[in-house]
Amino acid sequence: MFKECPHPDEKQRLQLSRELGLAPRQIKFWFQNRRTQMKAQHERADNCALRADNDKIRCENIAIREALKNVICPSCGAPPLNDDCYFDDQKLRLENAHLKEELDRVSSIAAKYIGRPISQLPPVQPIHISSLDLSMASYGNQGMVGPAPSSLNLDLLPAAGTSSSSMPYHPPCLSDMDKSLMSDIASNAMEEFLRLVQTNEPLWLKSNVDARDVLSCDAYERMFHKPNTRPKNPNVRIEASRDSGVVLMNTLALVDMFMDPNKWIQLFPTIVSVARTIQVISSGMMGSCSGSLQLMYQELQVLSPLVSTREFYFLRYCQQIEQGTWAVMDVSYDFPQDSHYAPQFRSHRCPSGCLIQDMPDGHSKITWVEHVEIEDKTLPHRLYRNLIYSGMAFGAERWLTTLQRMCERLTYLMATSNPTRDNLGGVISSPEGKRSMMKLAQRMVTNFCANISTSSGHRWTTLSGLNEIVVRVTVHKSSDPGQPNGVVLSAATTIWLPTPPHAVFNFFKDENKRPQWDVLSNGNAVQEVANIANGLHPGNSISVLRAFNNSTQNMLILQESCIDSYGSFVVYCPVDLPSINLAMSGEDPSYIPLLPNGFTILPDGQPDQEGDDGASTSSNNANRNIVRSGGSLVTIAFQILVSSLPSAKLNMESVTTVNNLIGSTVQQIKSSLSCPTLPS
Repeated sequence: MFKECPHPDEKQRLQLSRELGLAPRQIKFWFQNRRTQMKAQHERADNCALRADNDKIRCENIAIREALKNVICPSCGAPPLNDDCYFDDQKLRLENAHLKEELDRVSSIAAKYIGRPISQLPPVQPIHISSLDLSMASYGNQGMVGPAPSSLNLDLLPAAGTSSSSMPYHPPCLSDMDKSLMSDIASNAMEEFLRLVQTNEPLWLKSNVDARDVLSCDAYERMFHKPNTRPKNPNVRIEASRDSGVVLMNTLALVDMFMDPNKWIQLFPTIVSVARTIQVISSGMMGSCSGSLQLMYQELQVLSPLVSTREFYFLRYCQQIEQGTWAVMDVSYDFPQDSHYAPQFRSHRCPSGCLIQDMPDGHSKITWVEHVEIEDKTLPHRLYRNLIYSGMAFGAERWLTTLQRMCERLTYLMATSNPTRDNLGGVISSPEGKRSMMKLAQRMVTNFCANISTSSGHRWTTLSGLNEIVVRVTVHKSSDPGQPNGVVLSAATTIWLPTPPHAVFNFFKDENKRPQWDVLSNGNAVQEVANIANGLHPGNSISVLRAFNNSTQNMLILQESCIDSYGSFVVYCPVDLPSINLAMSGEDPSYIPLLPNGFTILPDGQPDQEGDDGASTSSNNANRNIVRSGGSLVTIAFQILVSSLPSAKLNMESVTTVNNLIGSTVQQIKSSLSCPTLPS
């Protein structure tokens, strides 16, 4: 029947079901899987033909190069020169033109901030400093710091001095046999993934506690019997979850974002700390993402320095199942144990991903599956143990909830009429100004999330703070556009509060209560002068705050707050008034320097004591009440520019300052929320 009609209609499927004694749904899924197999076979055949053509062209190229080596000049009999002076000259001219354009662009940006282009600035004189004084006096908190030895320098910089995302990276050399093996692995994994999505009982069972889908390991092993190529490891845990819901974005836009690692990070900044494509194995068919296969690397995080990131080398395979239905599937690719790319601790990603189905209103229905085998680098910290072992930290529900919230944010970004309140004289009157402010806030949040992760590029050092508060610090050299140049000190701590997460979020969000925790405001009140909604929940918004402080009239606070059923954050950053005006006028905000601080609030994984947390998203399903919590895990993080000199060492006085700063903030938070002063 498949040879005659690979796309049977409903009548033909009903007839087949009667003849074979199978359910019509089984018939439909069988044909879908069979079409996927045939597509994969055709793609492999096309790839083999293309590889043969490529090898032929490569051989011809080598033969031509060898022939050119034996050419002699008919006039003098000398061999040809290795370098072509004409092409070298052209290359230098192109580089010169590119550098001139870059200089003009940077000069125009400088003119916006300091009133004159770079060409009119006085020359920089060399500075000779015998000992650095990085004492944070500009923060007005000298009284918090006692005397410190001026000669003591803490060299906390990582060896490369940069984050892992900016470190030089050398991709592995993959042979044609490797690529063919990857194609086979991806095709087989896609078949398994589709069955995981489409099958219910006995493979997936409903939890008696929270009605979530729970994978039956016995049913899984019976259905997907695999050769036992790896020895059983008693330290390996299995986490498997499935969830479905509706997101406010069409299918093709989602597929495009999933296949681009930069857009992938922007879509999940609170989950994905590092992502990159190592090599494109197949770029798809006829300009479409269908059939696209990439070897990728990513690190997944919980926003706290207490939780190690999870590292994965994996294949991402995109396939159009039928009209309006796409699947984006991930499966780990295991390098040999002696390879440089083989992780020390095994985090294996079994076939996982999402099935995306178009809906008539332009939205998409998502079915998300997460299935991983985890060998923890270290035993999870006691504060996060319940959250991690319950599967809530990295489960399908968290991915889908984050995707719903970010798609809602993007919808508000593109809208021209969403609520915007402005007390600065109507300067956010244009849609361009609103979008520029939202992009600036998004960059602030992404920067904040990246700088408190435990990715491989960050080396955290533990300090002892006030009242047993454990503070962790790390240092990195900042040279990226949109960040202050120099040495940046990041400090963070995580505490447990016996207060529900939504109550802690409301406390940080309330501008009237800000003087109770913001020690840098010196107790001065703040006023919200502009507000841009980026979601249906009133807590999802971007604010511009003005502090009632005579010494900082030219400084405003940019803040983004966000809440959903799996957590919340409040991230803020001081920005000068000219920069805010630049963004509000619709100009490109990419080069406005940001050094964000903030708070993340997560449930502690304990049973809820108060009922509804009030943080439902706009496209909830019945499972969205599953994340309730008796208490909160609050991470407090600050970033401070300790020196504008990239070669500076970190002085002990700066560490003491930020250590005391976090300790004072924690004490004020606990006092304001009437929490006992328990050790963190």
